[in-house]
Amino acid sequence: MSAKPPFLNRLFKLLWNTVNTIRKIIVNLFFFGFLAIIIVAIATSDEEITIENQTALVLDLSGHIVDQKRYVDPFEAILSQNSQDNPDAEILLSDVLYVIENAAQDTRINALILNLSNLRSAGISKMTAIGDALNMFKQTGKQVIAMENSYNQNQYFLASYADQIYLNNQGMVSLDGLSRYRLFYKSALEKLKINTHVFRVGTFKSAVEPFIRDDMSEEDKAASNQLLADLWQSYSTIVADNRSIQPNQLVLDTDTYLAELNKADGDSAKMAMNLNWVDELLSAEQFRLAMIDLVGQDKDGKSFKKIHFADYLALSAPLPTFVETETIGIVVAKGNILNGTQPAGQIGGETTSEYLRRARLNDNIKAVVLRVDSPGGSAFASEQIRQEVLALKEAGKPVVVSMGSLAASGGYWISASANHIYATPTTLTGSIGIFGMFATFEDALTHLGINSDGVATSDWAGLSVTRSLSPNVKAVIQRHIERGYHEFISLVATERGMTLEQVDSIAQGRVWTGSRALELGLVDELGDMDEAISKAAELANLDKFDTKIIEQELSTEQLFIQQMMGATAAYIPTSMKQSTILEQMLSQWSSVIEDLSKFDDPKGMYLYCEQCDF
Repeated sequence: MSAKPPFLNRLFKLLWNTVNTIRKIIVNLFFFGFLAIIIVAIATSDEEITIENQTALVLDLSGHIVDQKRYVDPFEAILSQNSQDNPDAEILLSDVLYVIENAAQDTRINALILNLSNLRSAGISKMTAIGDALNMFKQTGKQVIAMENSYNQNQYFLASYADQIYLNNQGMVSLDGLSRYRLFYKSALEKLKINTHVFRVGTFKSAVEPFIRDDMSEEDKAASNQLLADLWQSYSTIVADNRSIQPNQLVLDTDTYLAELNKADGDSAKMAMNLNWVDELLSAEQFRLAMIDLVGQDKDGKSFKKIHFADYLALSAPLPTFVETETIGIVVAKGNILNGTQPAGQIGGETTSEYLRRARLNDNIKAVVLRVDSPGGSAFASEQIRQEVLALKEAGKPVVVSMGSLAASGGYWISASANHIYATPTTLTGSIGIFGMFATFEDALTHLGINSDGVATSDWAGLSVTRSLSPNVKAVIQRHIERGYHEFISLVATERGMTLEQVDSIAQGRVWTGSRALELGLVDELGDMDEAISKAAELANLDKFDTKIIEQELSTEQLFIQQMMGATAAYIPTSMKQSTILEQMLSQWSSVIEDLSKFDDPKGMYLYCEQCDF
């Protein structure tokens, strides 16, 4: 829980509106200039994508694997989302799984090549789901091959599912384990004479520690160590099993690493092969020739026969159907939980509630799967969404939650009342705790010769960052925090059949993995979307059913523009898709300002997991 002063709210909104207005002006100026060129280019192009027999599917995953894409303007999509090397691009997990499953049955596809060089993030939960799909692909007798110049830890996790892992003979595999380090500001704040007022309930709600300490508390160290150990155990067990090695062979201590490096004459690529991290060292040309031997030459005779992920998805994606049979509705709750109406990629109290309400009022929808991938946010919006979950249950429609990479704090709040909760072993969940923080600058201003003085009709009217907080005001704020925590653990106790004491002992703001959450009674089973859908059908007594994602529906015009823009990405010069360092920095700042401006809970209360950043 955190409270944001009204003047900061107005400041953030003003800054964001300014940045956003300038952005829209620039985008529109470029848009109309290039639109005519793009249409002409498409009209004169006769290139058609086809799939030959014995073709390799190149699964080139760039950017972030997500449950739901954030909304972007169509023209921005050309310059960002469709760029193969854009670190901010997003790919739907459902699209990746669909492509792999479809390719497994496609007789024209006889191999799958993992291209992971531009994969930025996915989370172990999502990558495990992709890995399971790759295993099913291999069961059809088709090969999965990975080839990179180097592998980082995330990329290597997926590569470990391949039948053959190739590495450039000048490359390396970087396996470092997991860590959690933060900067601490207490001494700096004291030197700047900034007073930080902290209110919290929860021994492990450690978001405020950087402002009141110069080091990590023992409680936070213990919780973080346990969490990291659980996550790493899942990672190392899966990868080691895939590579038929021991888990302790993945991250070596410095002495062992140096010894292995010396055995390979200082060659990190050779060391990776010696340790069975990879199967063979190849140059780019050697790999090209090996793939030509496997699937044959393409029409130009310059490479091997292949089709890329985006092209295969476009060719094989099923046409939309009008569902008239008994249906499982799927609602995706991904991102921060904010108030009001929010675009895709964020959870709006009004928006997500409307999707759940739509499912409740649709006679064909017999049950709902709520896919949660969120660190939380507004307490008011979280409760607004939970009330719609209760309304669905009262209408006789069971609700099953499928937790993605994280469903913590507010993400757990909206999940708690479901009929059944699934988590993956590496889901980050829990974080049942509340905090608030308020900084005042009266000492810093006095040091500069600036003093605040005046009159007010009450203690509340005079609250300001330029004045100190009275003990009575602090007591009131702390009481609100304590009440919020009591409501949280009471909700969990009621829904999970536990006592307040039992919930309190596993709450206190502590984050748990899905495996631990199952042991503690916070979730019902370990599983992913498929298991959640099957459970929803079971609870609704459905033998045959369809599934339908309930989301914001685009108009005919929006669909046309989206499809047209997606088809024109190849005609935009590469230089137009790239941004300068300054533009990237401004984009990051504008994103931060936008997020902060939207945190507008009516009571200034937030259920947010600040630790879910592993």
